[in-house]
Amino acid sequence: MTADYRHLGVFGDWVAEAHRQRPLWPVASPGAETQQRVRDVLGFANLPEQAADVRVERTWESDGLLGEEVSWSVGYGPRTHAYVLKPINAPAALPGVVALHDHGGYKFYGKEKIAEGPEPSDPAMVNYRKHYYGSRAYPNALAREGFVVLVHDTFLWGSRRFPIETLPDWIPQTVDATEGLWWKEGTDEYGSPHEAARYNAGATLQELLLEKFCALLGTTLAGMVSHEDRIAVNYLRSRPDVSPERIGCVGLSGGGCRSALLQATSEAIRAAVIVGMMSTYAHLLFKHVDSHTWMFFPTGWARYGDWPDLAACRAPSPLLVQYDLDDELFPIDGMRAAHERIAGHYAKVGASEHYTGEFYPGPHKFDLEMQKAAFDWLKRWLC
Repeated sequence: MTADYRHLGVFGDWVAEAHRQRPLWPVASPGAETQQRVRDVLGFANLPEQAADVRVERTWESDGLLGEEVSWSVGYGPRTHAYVLKPINAPAALPGVVALHDHGGYKFYGKEKIAEGPEPSDPAMVNYRKHYYGSRAYPNALAREGFVVLVHDTFLWGSRRFPIETLPDWIPQTVDATEGLWWKEGTDEYGSPHEAARYNAGATLQELLLEKFCALLGTTLAGMVSHEDRIAVNYLRSRPDVSPERIGCVGLSGGGCRSALLQATSEAIRAAVIVGMMSTYAHLLFKHVDSHTWMFFPTGWARYGDWPDLAACRAPSPLLVQYDLDDELFPIDGMRAAHERIAGHYAKVGASEHYTGEFYPGPHKFDLEMQKAAFDWLKRWLC
């Protein structure tokens, strides 16, 4: 008899053989050795990371906030576009937070999924926020709490997405042949226009291809995304209206994945919030692998540690993890095991009070109650 791994079937005994070949997910203790190993596994992590040719594209005022749309070059591909949000009449230098958009299987937009910019939001993004964010553009709300908030597109999303014509022919052909799986009556569940829905479907399939390119280029999808996120952090720190020693990050789901990776790889991050993106790997194997992005599975990391080890490798750096008890993407046993593992790491370095794990009822989300707790926690550590 083999364990009931839903997506392995008759190959369920493969898991036991993998353990026999080499121990998996050993405990990786916080410290410089684990931090460097994370960076080595990710790739694109050991050279200076600065935004080049920064431009202010436009400015606006709305609902008590000053907004800027800025852009920069990361050295390859199209320019990164971002929103910078801060209170009107703010003091000279405020703490800064990088608000990280999610994955969501929705790559047509990036920053617009979570933030209000200078123009009215696409109705599909209003619906998207209703589904995951309590109908609120949380970076705007966070800025009103006394932060300079940066919301940027990262590799594969929004201004950084691949044009659909660059996808191999089989991807759009497969999408068109199976459109009933992706949208109905010309739109997806959020009411996105056909162009966006079709792109998101193609980009989902493209992620498999891009991980192959990453392997050939000595990196990982997690490494590429985190590299660009660190460039964004360094841009935020360079601004005269930001206190460079008071920088945090926050994100839900794929944004929580990005927050974990930033916490692990950037000494500039002084407080990190991970929402709806935490479990031990072992508990995912039974039925929860398929629904996740390659960002969550940096190739080779399982030989050295577990996901909670990666998130905690900079302990005692303050870390808040928020868990949704009915999250369809994670098993509750895996979430609780991850919580205990992270708490153990922080206790080991004598800083138990620097880690907070919070469990909330309900599905995959970052609702208003969770946002308030996260905002208060960021104030505690950054203000």
